[in-house]
Amino acid sequence: MRENQRLVSGLALGAFRLNGQFLHVAEGLARPAGMTAAWWQVLGAVLREPLPVSGIAREMGMTRQGVQRIADLLVERGLAEYRPNPAHRRAKLLQPTTAGREAIAKINPGHGEFSDRLVAELGPEEAERCLEAVRRLSAALDRIGDQDR
Repeated sequence: MRENQRLVSGLALGAFRLNGQFLHVAEGLARPAGMTAAWWQVLGAVLREPLPVSGIAREMGMTRQGVQRIADLLVERGLAEYRPNPAHRRAKLLQPTTAGREAIAKINPGHGEFSDRLVAELGPEEAERCLEAVRRLSAALDRIGDQDR
């Protein structure tokens, strides 16, 4: 195996492991609020502003079909609602309801405690370096992915 392949394989396997670890933590944090990690992820994407399903999918790195399924469940359970989209008649905007915001609020204390423990384990400077490295890696993948389309 060439050195570059070894590096990229290590990055990918590390990202897959991290994803699994974060999903495990997120499931535990979301459970007391009656949510799943995926519901939290989709609802969290629209806390600041309503987005169409395709926008949520792009933002979260999920499939549009997967987001649609979760969005429909959130609406069915009263945690989110669809609103008209002035920019696109057929692509409605998803936004949280009061109940959805309350569910997220139930997650926040546990999320804060977990965040404090992880940052204490890494140290604030190392946590910041990790965040920057993940952002750079994601941006690089976006750039080379755009070239392949």
